[in-house]
Amino acid sequence: MTPDRLITLAIHTYERALPVKSLLEREGIYVELNNVNLAAPVVSPGVRLRIKESDLPLALRIVENMDIFTAHDATMAGKGVMLVPTDFTPLSLSAAKLAMQLAAKQKWEIEFLNAFISPANRDTVQLSDAYDYELADIAATRQLQSEAETLMKRFTAKIMESIKSGEVPAVKFTSKICEGIPEEVILEYIREEKPQMVAMGTRETNKKEEELIGSVTAEVLDGCRIPAFTIPENVNLKLFADMHDVAFFCNLDQEDMLALDSLYRMFPDLNLNVTLIDIPSKRFRTGQPDKARQNLLDYCRNHYEGYAFSMRTIEPKSLSEEFRNLEHEIPFQMLCMPNKRKNVIARVFNPSLAHRILFSADIPMMVIPV
Repeated sequence: MTPDRLITLAIHTYERALPVKSLLEREGIYVELNNVNLAAPVVSPGVRLRIKESDLPLALRIVENMDIFTAHDATMAGKGVMLVPTDFTPLSLSAAKLAMQLAAKQKWEIEFLNAFISPANRDTVQLSDAYDYELADIAATRQLQSEAETLMKRFTAKIMESIKSGEVPAVKFTSKICEGIPEEVILEYIREEKPQMVAMGTRETNKKEEELIGSVTAEVLDGCRIPAFTIPENVNLKLFADMHDVAFFCNLDQEDMLALDSLYRMFPDLNLNVTLIDIPSKRFRTGQPDKARQNLLDYCRNHYEGYAFSMRTIEPKSLSEEFRNLEHEIPFQMLCMPNKRKNVIARVFNPSLAHRILFSADIPMMVIPV
């Protein structure tokens, strides 16, 4: 390959060639138009778009995904959308890249969401200072909004670079910035916009303990009624290509089958080894748990072609310790579990299984509401 040799990328009408040329040049690719009748370019029968041979892979990627490279603010009405909250950190960028892998498999689009907290939600103020405070608050909020918009542009530019390089698949995305407490903004978005899934990053286990109180991801897990995908630091971006072993936490009830159906619909083309991990509930402590376990195994083996199933039992009181031991035996690439609705009091005094596992494992986790 001769790097500076010009080759023909495509032949278009003049009207079609101009926007393609503009797009490629905006992405740093040198473009020449040939066969143009400069006296009357519109009537030229065919215009050759010529580029450097070394730019061909990138140019093809851009031309094949022009809807992604042209506009990120188009409406997503009627589309399958994955919500990906971001705080612009390297962690959230890594999470966004894996989320794009999953969105591509599901043929979804993505909306990146950032929430910033205004001074009004941070501080208290004396009544006598209220007027001056309000003016300062308005100015500070505008400043925070402007900073968030700048950071979002940088963040989405990095996403575009990853698409251009082929690191992540070409998934159409938009972005949105809102004022408010992050977990409240995310949950409100989910209630109003009804995305297909929310995907969020999580810290390493040794860092999670420091952030246990007020963790945005934990609050969203306990409060949302759509599937949630949690993505730990240093995640393997080839997860869905390399995924073989999945741990599925269950209670031997009907909700398990609903969640398993959702998992299978997401990954019907994979050959997964699914370890069903029974967390015995009170009703089976004196009942017939062995029969229930066998019934669930039989159901899974008869209904989910391509998946292999086995069963383990872990006592709730030693959940974290026993699961860590199991991890040494089976290198799980993903965890999955049903998430049952609880009222506020129950969530405070008896956090969900998903909430507890979140802070004890550095493995991607799919939480499915039932």
